[in-house]
Amino acid sequence: MTVRFGLLGAGRIGKVHARAIGSNPSAELVAVADAVEKAAKDIADAYGCAIRSIDEMEKADDIDAVVICTPTDTHADLIERFARAGKAIFCEKPIHLDVVRVEQCLAVVEKTGATLMVGFNRRFDPHFAAVRKAIDDGAIGKVEQVVITSRDPGPPPLDYIGRSGGIFRDMTIHDFDMARFLLGEEPVKVLATASVLVDKEIGEAGDFDSVSVILTTASGKQCVITNSRRATYGYDQRIEVHGSEGMVAAENQRPVSIELANGKGYTRPPLHDFFMTRYIDAYAIEIASFIEAASKGKAASPSGQDGLLALKLADAALKSAKEGKAVQL
Repeated sequence: MTVRFGLLGAGRIGKVHARAIGSNPSAELVAVADAVEKAAKDIADAYGCAIRSIDEMEKADDIDAVVICTPTDTHADLIERFARAGKAIFCEKPIHLDVVRVEQCLAVVEKTGATLMVGFNRRFDPHFAAVRKAIDDGAIGKVEQVVITSRDPGPPPLDYIGRSGGIFRDMTIHDFDMARFLLGEEPVKVLATASVLVDKEIGEAGDFDSVSVILTTASGKQCVITNSRRATYGYDQRIEVHGSEGMVAAENQRPVSIELANGKGYTRPPLHDFFMTRYIDAYAIEIASFIEAASKGKAASPSGQDGLLALKLADAALKSAKEGKAVQL
């Protein structure tokens, strides 16, 4: 079965998903919608799809599923609309910036029986997935500590900062999902610290650019997350899991994995410059997983509930950073 897609939003992440859909033999990109005409036309020309309005896609008989890449404040409304229209839905994180609104949205999804996947693509990265498999295989015994390092090469535009929901809901939320994915238990305590070390204008906009978080589960398992909006050496993405019988880690990835040795020492090529190239495989595998769920009408993972729990952790981290003390969940 070929799943026929409508793409809502033709910006940076929309282009990433268009490529993933276009490269999958079980998918067809039927239409794209975007308020910016040129952005929509670029994708339509590249993939041979139509340009339609969101209203047209909602009523279309030739669209089975939608990928929502629009601004965050539109996500919940669009999920509800397309759930009621009988479409399968893939939505970029977060579903909404307000927990109560997310819960309302998920209630509609449950009532309609719609398939919903939330875009936590890092679960599908082959390197991170291999770490999870090592855990599942018992290679390191019982998980005790997780360390997640996630640093962007540079901060986003200031106008994005204002509508992003803040670093914890925008950036760290990926790491909260990865922490849950690797710990195997839900965190019950969050301790966070946050600073403005990269760009004072980010602080003036009410956000942070450098944060660290410690998550603790009921049994005492720990996860340490470190985020920065600046890494001069590239897109820094590493995880390490320590267990009772060993450790497993996923190192940074490079477009070319070589090492050069000469009289000046050992050198390696630069890291990927950002998520668009670092996670190409993850986005492709993610869409493939969604296609399987949509074609069979079954539950997708990560689910809306995964999105809700990650948002609750983000809210707790923000509260902890502002109050200077741990927050119990």
